[in-house]
Amino acid sequence: MSEQRNSPRAILHVDMDAFYASVEERDNPRLVGKPVIVGGTPESRGVVAAANYAARKFGVHSAMSAAQARRLCPQAIVLPPRMGYYAEVSSQIHAVFERYTPLVEPLSLDEAFLDVTGSQGLFGSAAQIGRGIQQAIREEVRLVASVGVAPNKFLAKIASDLEKPAGFVEVDSGKTQEFLDPLPVSRLWGVGRVSGGVLDGLGIRTIRQLRRMPVELLNKHFGKSGEHIWQLAQGIDDRAVVPDREAKSISHETTFSQDIADESSLLACLLELTEQVGRRLRRHKLRGRTAHIKVRFADFRTITRAHTFPEPTCTTQELWNAVGELLRKALSAERFAVRLLGVGMTGLELPGLSQRQLFEDEARQKQSRLDAVTDLVQQRFGSDSLGRAGRLDGKRKSDRLGPPDTS
Repeated sequence: MSEQRNSPRAILHVDMDAFYASVEERDNPRLVGKPVIVGGTPESRGVVAAANYAARKFGVHSAMSAAQARRLCPQAIVLPPRMGYYAEVSSQIHAVFERYTPLVEPLSLDEAFLDVTGSQGLFGSAAQIGRGIQQAIREEVRLVASVGVAPNKFLAKIASDLEKPAGFVEVDSGKTQEFLDPLPVSRLWGVGRVSGGVLDGLGIRTIRQLRRMPVELLNKHFGKSGEHIWQLAQGIDDRAVVPDREAKSISHETTFSQDIADESSLLACLLELTEQVGRRLRRHKLRGRTAHIKVRFADFRTITRAHTFPEPTCTTQELWNAVGELLRKALSAERFAVRLLGVGMTGLELPGLSQRQLFEDEARQKQSRLDAVTDLVQQRFGSDSLGRAGRLDGKRKSDRLGPPDTS
């Protein structure tokens, strides 16, 4: 047993390429080869949720305002997002993952970590498993994925991003530094525009240069995150892959390609993150006691805010009421734009374990029924078949966007 524990782990990071836009191209082959943007319109002050590679050649990227995207690529075909339908396609992809391992940790609709350490006796090496998953997604779902194979999550995540689209990169456990050293420091989690500028001022531009710095110097400049950055530069990441059923929390977050200052755009992204968290809670028959938001600003300060419910809940409306207010309050005290946004729920428990009121609130029962019907209909027919009647700052759901597709 100890021998298995000390052997290198085998972690995959599977990331769908331009997921939302690729789904639209798959369903409408006439779009192939043309610039496609999934997102809002300039008239609705929307943002780009995803852009295919043809649109990216013009400089269009996720989280860019729709107006700017239109200026850069006026010939682009702009399509409204279909989040419920994308969730259905995501379920098909996750079914492929689960053939190989039960240890699947979803990060969003279009990416996940897989621990295949214990699966290699059945399916071959981690690289063979990664190739098998990539091929199955291509043949069965008719979409393209990029795969990173490595001894930990951090390395696998970097690997999957290096050769997009349809990339496949394996990091040998004995060649971690050889893999990391030439890469720019911006590849390290925790190094953004501001911290990257500080490192640049110190003459530190590559991971090789950073890992040779004394950790005390990094702590002096970056506080507690200094040691974290230093550890990653050494290729150290001990985090386990945690499936939903074992998670102590369920969360979704997204990092924007460019910082966003517009409150309505941020609330739109937050709403879709909230709906994803709600769906995952209900899919696993869980409720949570405390809702959280995570906001990382352009100056790289990160704040978290939380709201604890009187009773555990899994209804999207209750979750949204809480996190929407948390974000509004957080933004009202700030002058910086936002680079990362996240929503989570902790204090998870099965419904039968919580003490319920004798006469449950009628409005809450109604919301639970609405969620159940919405989940079922959207799973089968896509989000266009049934929409939520609630409004976001006076805007219809058709004007709202999902989290940016950063694949």
